[in-house]
Amino acid sequence: MKIDIITIFPEIAEGPLNESIMKRAREAGQVEINCHDLREFTTDKHRQVDDEPYGGGPGMVMKPEPFFAAVESLKTENSRVLMMTPQGKPFEQSIAQELSDETHLIILCGHYEGVDHRVTEALVDDEISIGDYVLTNGTIASVIVVDAIVRLLPGVLGDATSAIEESFSGENGYLEAPQYTRPAEFKDMKVPDVLLSGHHRKIENWRREKSLERTRKIRPDLID
Repeated sequence: MKIDIITIFPEIAEGPLNESIMKRAREAGQVEINCHDLREFTTDKHRQVDDEPYGGGPGMVMKPEPFFAAVESLKTENSRVLMMTPQGKPFEQSIAQELSDETHLIILCGHYEGVDHRVTEALVDDEISIGDYVLTNGTIASVIVVDAIVRLLPGVLGDATSAIEESFSGENGYLEAPQYTRPAEFKDMKVPDVLLSGHHRKIENWRREKSLERTRKIRPDLID
């Protein structure tokens, strides 16, 4: 998979995407991630990427020309273009799984008061939001989306069952059951006996029950 991130803050994306699992995936050639400075696609001497909004209002709006130049220089027939925006559809595990099947993603990151809507109308396949709140810029959100997608690529996590057994990824999409490790007792808190029993069927049933219990308590909206 190839991912191109277009932003005025490429260093914000490069930092977290060059650590841990993301770094190993890039080094192993499982994903190619390129962070492009939007200003490199401007043509004026001031490298201007924003201007005042038509109709008035506070703040500045990102200009269309640099985005069009960037996408047109990177896009192929297999590309899917995403726009990070709080106005987009909520990003969920199912969307991450869908996007992990793509061969090339181009992610556009807004800033200021938003992006000229002609960019969305002409270039963007999907508008994506990571939640009902506003961040300083879309680059931060793009890192979250890329991380969620890349870890689903074959071989990235090592254990093929890891992504399947996580929250939102199981057959019913419930939260993951509680996890424990050594020591078996800590500050008078004991690991449930069933997890020490070695009885795989009982452990599986316990995890299924706890998964439903946690989901009902914390995220009842996930239960039909």
